Amino acid sequence: MSENEYISKDVVDEQLAEELKKNKKSSKSSKSVRSNAFVQILNGEFLTKEFVLNNLNFIFFIILLLLLLVGKGYYGKQLAKDADNAQKELDEMSANYVEVKAKLEEETGRSKLRKRLEYRGLHETVNPTKVIRIRKED
Repeated sequence: MSENEYISKDVVDEQLAEELKKNKKSSKSSKSVRSNAFVQILNGEFLTKEFVLNNLNFIFFIILLLLLLVGKGYYGKQLAKDADNAQKELDEMSANYVEVKAKLEEETGRSKLRKRLEYRGLHETVNPTKVIRIRKED
């Protein structure tokens, strides 16, 4: 056919119809393959294929790695929880220590000791203490 040749509308319509049929067949076949693979996965049919049976060891290894990954996540969460609990306990003990130390300093203060020892006849000295130093001669 030359470039300027007349083509009837019926011939063009037939060619378009044939092309559409070819496109529909190819799209249907790809969709049927996709849906067929999906149905095989849902049915479990793909597990009986030779590829899966030949690579069963590898599949189990991958499943083991996935289980270890999940376990590691739970273990990490447990460690973080334990660390938080230990930090809370440490903070509580530190606060308790400060409270007890303040109470001890208050109870063993100079004025309190003086009052507590007055009934025994002990009094605070008014004379400053003297230090006696002995020189050692070589």
